[in-house]
Amino acid sequence: MKINWGSAIVIAIVLFMGFILFFVFSVQSNHKYDNELVVEEYYKQERVLQKKIDKEQNAAALPSKVTVANTAQGIIITFPMGFDVKDIKGKVSLYRPSGQGLDFDVPISLSLPYLLIPKSDLAGGRWDITIDWTYHGTGYISSEKLTIQ
Repeated sequence: MKINWGSAIVIAIVLFMGFILFFVFSVQSNHKYDNELVVEEYYKQERVLQKKIDKEQNAAALPSKVTVANTAQGIIITFPMGFDVKDIKGKVSLYRPSGQGLDFDVPISLSLPYLLIPKSDLAGGRWDITIDWTYHGTGYISSEKLTIQ
């Protein structure tokens, strides 16, 4: 049986398509290549994200900002002057990118215009600090990255 050029080209195209489809189906069915969404309830997360953006804009509009300083005692978070510190509520989230077990939250309860997180509570390395606080019903959020020695 003799195969002409036209038949050879069709056979080559069919074999190539079968080869590609084999890999597409094997990747889709293999759990090693999980391609699920990062967030299950995307639209609910979008509403949360909009609230976060509003809080960031509120924090940016403040005349004096929340400051985060790395000192010998630990991390000192100073809130803006002019606010009654007893009315500031919220939490400080400390996130350690290299180890989820080191993450923790500190509730904000102030008697002075600053919050001290002792160095004994912190392992050395990079920390992502998020200060999520409210004052008289208005939400604010600030983020900072620090490296502890």
